Amino acid sequence: MRDQRMRAALTGLQWTLGLVILAEAILFVMPGAAHEFSRTHMPNAVRLILGWGEILGAVLLLIPRTSARGAWVLAGIFVFAIVVHMLHGIFNVGNLIIYTASAFVLATERTQGSSIG
Repeated sequence: MRDQRMRAALTGLQWTLGLVILAEAILFVMPGAAHEFSRTHMPNAVRLILGWGEILGAVLLLIPRTSARGAWVLAGIFVFAIVVHMLHGIFNVGNLIIYTASAFVLATERTQGSSIG
Protein backbone atom coordinates (compact mmCIF):
# COMPACT_ATOMS: atom_id res chain seq x y z
CA MET A 1 0.00 0.00 0.00
CA ARG A 2 2.82 2.43 0.84
CA ASP A 3 4.53 1.75 -2.51
CA GLN A 4 1.29 2.58 -4.33
CA ARG A 5 0.96 5.87 -2.45
CA MET A 6 4.60 6.72 -3.18
CA ARG A 7 4.15 5.94 -6.88
CA ALA A 8 0.97 8.04 -6.98
CA ALA A 9 2.73 10.94 -5.24
CA LEU A 10 5.68 10.79 -7.65
CA THR A 11 3.37 10.59 -10.65
CA GLY A 12 1.45 13.60 -9.33
CA LEU A 13 4.72 15.49 -8.90
CA GLN A 14 5.81 14.48 -12.40
CA TRP A 15 2.63 15.76 -14.04
CA THR A 16 2.43 18.90 -11.93
CA LEU A 17 6.04 19.86 -12.61
CA GLY A 18 5.78 18.96 -16.30
CA LEU A 19 2.59 20.92 -16.95
CA VAL A 20 3.56 23.97 -14.88
CA ILE A 21 7.00 24.23 -16.50
CA LEU A 22 5.58 23.64 -19.97
CA ALA A 23 3.02 26.44 -19.54
CA GLU A 24 5.54 28.86 -18.04
CA ALA A 25 8.17 28.06 -20.67
CA ILE A 26 5.75 28.61 -23.54
CA LEU A 27 4.96 32.06 -22.15
CA PHE A 28 8.69 32.70 -21.66
CA VAL A 29 9.59 32.04 -25.33
CA MET A 30 6.70 34.10 -26.71
CA PRO A 31 7.79 37.35 -28.37
CA GLY A 32 5.99 39.41 -25.70
CA ALA A 33 8.35 38.08 -23.04
CA ALA A 34 11.37 39.51 -24.86
CA HIS A 35 10.59 43.07 -23.75
CA GLU A 36 10.33 42.08 -20.07
CA PHE A 37 13.47 39.94 -20.34
CA SER A 38 15.42 42.83 -21.91
CA ARG A 39 15.35 44.55 -18.51
CA THR A 40 17.80 41.91 -17.25
CA HIS A 41 20.37 43.13 -19.83
CA MET A 42 21.06 39.51 -20.75
CA PRO A 43 21.20 38.41 -24.38
CA ASN A 44 17.88 37.24 -25.79
CA ALA A 45 19.61 33.95 -26.67
CA VAL A 46 19.73 33.12 -22.94
CA ARG A 47 15.95 33.47 -22.74
CA LEU A 48 15.46 31.25 -25.77
CA ILE A 49 17.93 28.58 -24.61
CA LEU A 50 16.32 28.42 -21.17
CA GLY A 51 12.77 28.51 -22.53
CA TRP A 52 13.20 25.91 -25.25
CA GLY A 53 15.26 23.73 -22.91
CA GLU A 54 12.42 23.82 -20.40
CA ILE A 55 9.89 22.98 -23.11
CA LEU A 56 11.99 20.02 -24.26
CA GLY A 57 12.52 18.79 -20.70
CA ALA A 58 8.83 19.18 -19.79
CA VAL A 59 7.65 17.28 -22.86
CA LEU A 60 10.15 14.48 -22.20
CA LEU A 61 9.08 14.40 -18.54
CA LEU A 62 5.43 13.92 -19.53
CA ILE A 63 6.20 10.93 -21.79
CA PRO A 64 6.52 7.80 -19.59
CA ARG A 65 9.40 6.24 -21.57
CA THR A 66 11.45 9.44 -21.47
CA SER A 67 10.46 10.84 -18.07
CA ALA A 68 13.87 10.21 -16.48
CA ARG A 69 15.67 11.98 -19.30
CA GLY A 70 13.22 14.87 -19.15
CA ALA A 71 13.73 15.24 -15.41
CA TRP A 72 17.52 15.33 -15.86
CA VAL A 73 17.20 17.92 -18.65
CA LEU A 74 14.99 20.08 -16.43
CA ALA A 75 17.34 19.74 -13.45
CA GLY A 76 20.24 20.88 -15.64
CA ILE A 77 18.28 23.78 -17.12
CA PHE A 78 17.18 24.90 -13.65
CA VAL A 79 20.75 24.80 -12.30
CA PHE A 80 21.86 26.84 -15.32
CA ALA A 81 19.05 29.33 -14.68
CA ILE A 82 20.02 29.65 -11.02
CA VAL A 83 23.65 30.33 -11.97
CA VAL A 84 22.61 32.93 -14.58
CA HIS A 85 20.33 34.65 -12.06
CA MET A 86 23.04 34.73 -9.39
CA LEU A 87 25.70 36.05 -11.78
CA HIS A 88 23.37 38.90 -12.69
CA GLY A 89 22.59 39.77 -9.09
CA ILE A 90 19.08 38.32 -9.13
CA PHE A 91 18.84 36.37 -5.89
CA ASN A 92 15.12 35.59 -5.89
CA VAL A 93 15.58 31.97 -7.00
CA GLY A 94 13.44 30.14 -4.45
CA ASN A 95 11.04 28.78 -7.07
CA LEU A 96 13.94 27.58 -9.20
CA ILE A 97 15.43 25.75 -6.22
CA ILE A 98 12.11 24.01 -5.57
CA TYR A 99 11.79 23.11 -9.26
CA THR A 100 15.38 21.77 -9.24
CA ALA A 101 14.74 19.64 -6.17
CA SER A 102 11.53 18.27 -7.69
CA ALA A 103 13.25 17.44 -10.98
CA PHE A 104 16.14 15.79 -9.12
CA VAL A 105 13.77 13.61 -7.08
CA LEU A 106 11.95 12.54 -10.25
CA ALA A 107 15.18 12.02 -12.19
CA THR A 108 16.73 9.77 -9.56
CA GLU A 109 13.52 7.83 -8.93
CA ARG A 110 12.64 7.38 -12.59
CA THR A 111 16.22 6.44 -13.48
CA GLN A 112 16.39 3.82 -10.72
CA GLY A 113 12.87 2.58 -11.37
CA SER A 114 13.13 2.17 -15.13
CA SER A 115 15.09 -0.11 -17.40
CA ILE A 116 15.75 2.65 -19.94
CA GLY A 117 17.29 5.18 -17.45
